[in-house]
Amino acid sequence: QVKPVESGGRSVQPGESLRLSCAASESSFSTSTVAWFRQTPEKEREFVATIKWPGDRTYYTDSVKGRFTISRDKAKNTVSLQMNSLTPEDTAVYYCAASRTVITSTLRRESAYSSWGQGTQVTVSS
Repeated sequence: QVKPVESGGRSVQPGESLRLSCAASESSFSTSTVAWFRQTPEKEREFVATIKWPGDRTYYTDSVKGRFTISRDKAKNTVSLQMNSLTPEDTAVYYCAASRTVITSTLRRESAYSSWGQGTQVTVSS
C-alpha cells in the first residue's frame, strides 16, 4: 500500500497560483489512480481532481475546472495539482489519496481510495 505525502501548501493572495505535490516511495504509485480532496472546518471533505490509471484521464469538480490541473510525473513518481486564479473559497487542507483500482463511477468518492496523506494547508487571503 502506498503512503502519499503532500507538500507545497502555503498562504497566497487571491489571483495567485500554487502547485501542490504528492509523492510516494512505492513504485506502485505510478500505476495508481491518484486524487486530490480538500476540507475546511465548515465542510465535509470534497473531491477536487483525480488522474485515473491506466491512461491518466483526468477529472475535476466543477468549481476548479479551467483553473486547476492535475498531472503525473512518472520519472519523479509524483502527482501535482497546479492551482491558478486562486480565490478565498479554495482555502482548505488539501489531501492526496491513491488506490490501485478505482472504478470510474466512484472516483469522486472518498471510499474509492485506500491510501491517504496527512494533508497540506492552502490559505488564500488578502
